[in-house]
Amino acid sequence: MSVQVSGYVANGFERVFDQFNENFIDGLELGAGFCVQIEGEVVVDLVGGFADRAKENKWDSQTLVPIYSTTKAIAGIVIARLMDKGLLTFDDKVSKLWPEFAAHGKDVTIAQAMSHQAGVPGFANPIDPALWLDPPKLAAELAKLAPMWEVGTKAGYHPLTWGYIVGELAMRAEGRSLGSQLRDDICAPLGIDFWIGLPEAEHDRCAQIEKPREAPALGDISPLKQAAFWKPWSAPNRGGRDWREAEIPSANGHGTAKSVATLYGIFANDGEILGRQIVSKPTMKEFTKERIRGQDLVLPFDMHWAAGLMINNNHFYGPNPNSLGHSGWGGSCGFGDPARRIACAYVMNKQSSYLAGDSRATSLIEALYGCL
Repeated sequence: MSVQVSGYVANGFERVFDQFNENFIDGLELGAGFCVQIEGEVVVDLVGGFADRAKENKWDSQTLVPIYSTTKAIAGIVIARLMDKGLLTFDDKVSKLWPEFAAHGKDVTIAQAMSHQAGVPGFANPIDPALWLDPPKLAAELAKLAPMWEVGTKAGYHPLTWGYIVGELAMRAEGRSLGSQLRDDICAPLGIDFWIGLPEAEHDRCAQIEKPREAPALGDISPLKQAAFWKPWSAPNRGGRDWREAEIPSANGHGTAKSVATLYGIFANDGEILGRQIVSKPTMKEFTKERIRGQDLVLPFDMHWAAGLMINNNHFYGPNPNSLGHSGWGGSCGFGDPARRIACAYVMNKQSSYLAGDSRATSLIEALYGCL
């Protein structure tokens, strides 16, 4: 194997190793991981490069990295489990648990909010960016907003605010934070190294992020896109201790490629993770069904949205249009293909300008399917 790349590749998947290695040879990576599981069995688990910008610390199987919006589908698993517990349904109004959110006509269902139809992709008027690191206070401010379009009629990607909506719902429904529920009920019992709200004791394992040199291509910058991405207050200071420790279910999950692939296995295996039924099959049907489609008001894509999931109409996640996944700022992604029972994740610390469909990830996914 290459000096830069290590890990495991099952017989027949050598093309995936070659492509992963080629991404480093071509100078596209600083550090990265790629994992593939089929019916829960690992067939590819590769790491390579460096965890720091100075290239002094090698990326290994214990390196954690933020996956940004790839976190969203994992956060959605917690909401689905709350449905199984009888604490909510996807068709409940958000206001049933959170009455304040209905202000100014935002009386959307949970499924509509999770499929980016709530009309609050960001704050048009100034806020203190430090609020993003205080989820209860940010959620309270979010509830006061008037929607920026008629709710429930179109989808407009909520890059950060989505997480404060689902986080508040999880807390109000069950009394524990979303990150605590994920850790205590799924990740800790199953030994999955993934966190929403990273304890300080784990910070030394975190990779340093090399930010993109170009802004994402969003097309004409509308007021919606400005609120979502481009205002000085549209995001917190990312990367420090406070950012890592805060629970932001839309944007700051930390994990490895293996842990992300394991969690996305729920979409490949009809609710199972590592052989355990985490979400019931009836609830998975509600979780993963299409809620809205069409040109997104914020992203430059025609999107098919489930409740916090991208349905694969753009083929970011292989050839099966029924695969379910999500991508994160800079290039990360995870998906599950229910037809072939494939779960897959790509993580990295050298960010590109892609919000979805990063060429490094798509080349790996293409190589994977070429091996089948």
